[in-house]
Amino acid sequence: MFEACQKNVDLTLDTKKFFEQYNRNRRIATFTLGCKVNQYDTEAVVEQFTNVGYEVVNFNENADVYIVNTCTVTHLSDRKCRQMLRKTKRMNENSILVAMGCYVQSVQQKIKEEVPEVDIIIGTNGRSETLNMVNNYCINKTFDPIEDIMNIELFEELKISQIDGHTRAYLKIQEGCNNYCTYCIIPYVRGNIRSRQEQNVIEEAIRLTNIGFKEIILTGIHVASYGKDLNQTSLETLLPKLNDIENLERVRLSSIEPVVITEQFLNTINQLPKMCKHFHLSLQSGCDTVLERMNRKYTTDEYFASVQALKNVWEDVALTTDIIVGFPNETEEEFEETMKFVEKVGFYQIHIFPFSPREGTKASTMSGQVEPQIKEERAKRLKQLSQKLTEQFLQKQIDKTVTILVEKHENNRIIGHTSNYIKVKATLNTYVSYENQLVNVKIITQENGFLNGMVVN
Repeated sequence: MFEACQKNVDLTLDTKKFFEQYNRNRRIATFTLGCKVNQYDTEAVVEQFTNVGYEVVNFNENADVYIVNTCTVTHLSDRKCRQMLRKTKRMNENSILVAMGCYVQSVQQKIKEEVPEVDIIIGTNGRSETLNMVNNYCINKTFDPIEDIMNIELFEELKISQIDGHTRAYLKIQEGCNNYCTYCIIPYVRGNIRSRQEQNVIEEAIRLTNIGFKEIILTGIHVASYGKDLNQTSLETLLPKLNDIENLERVRLSSIEPVVITEQFLNTINQLPKMCKHFHLSLQSGCDTVLERMNRKYTTDEYFASVQALKNVWEDVALTTDIIVGFPNETEEEFEETMKFVEKVGFYQIHIFPFSPREGTKASTMSGQVEPQIKEERAKRLKQLSQKLTEQFLQKQIDKTVTILVEKHENNRIIGHTSNYIKVKATLNTYVSYENQLVNVKIITQENGFLNGMVVN
């Protein structure tokens, strides 16, 4: 067997018994780049190892197996992935280094040329077999080739029953995207939409609630498409069932599209007291001509109608979004349209991304690529507007009494988030442990993007 496997284990044992003994002496460390979906995938993979006796250690500690879950959303992400993989192997040359995720799916076998230190490569499918791949690599130094992600039709179950923390947990309900926006590489590395069976979602939510989590955040590559590939399944059928789970206090959606905001959806969420009043409603541009070049599936009028519909249901709903600045051929006039539209909507927070061309996407070959300094200048202006809008939104919370889910204690204060995902710091009159509980707070001031208040009965 491979030398790395010969560690105080009787090699005369058959393979199954060998690994039962061998894995009890092993250590694993992980590093995740990119989105919340990646974080979920990493947690689920780690559970395969802890279930057979592996000890999880910090990434900067000596481990027998290192897993780096990669991202490829920008060129900068690609570079960070390569740097992290090279750095990782240097920490223990005898370790097994597993590279997985979107960047790996994008470059596939080429990663072995770019980073020869990598031992095992896994794309965005087949992660449920990670432990078996590591065991097989111990024996023969081989691993299964990466599959063509476009041929994958079913959601890959990656169950989580234990996870660090106990306040909020991510729960993956969906994989893939069929939209093919002209700037986005993700459909090519995550494949077409595959929804998780509703019963499996409910069962995992119950498991997470039973170990103490009070808030579940539904995540996926394109959550808005959940259920489109299943019979009689949608967010409208799933959310009420999650709302009925005993001891679960909150259900939050990670990111949705305007197409989700239908009358049926609004009627559904309005009847669910556990539904969080926060929606990350993807925009990308506030200019119709840019949206058309991006191949987004809505106009600004349609988007704003969705915003108004949400605000009619919940006056204090918090809206966050993503915006790309410097998309090919974006003129100053088009950017100004975005600025005006952003102010009209009144977002709570905006995540700003200067356009980064991704090889293999239509936008990467478009003429009229915007100069880096112009993208930087537009990002700066939009950030200033975003900060102003955040302050305006927070100012509206002054003198209100809000409910926070307490995440931690800090001296004589508790820290947590509201239903609409505002960070709150609240002073205690007398020390009481409120961790992982819902607590009412009277808001007094705002400061640096969060709210200050006092705990009230």
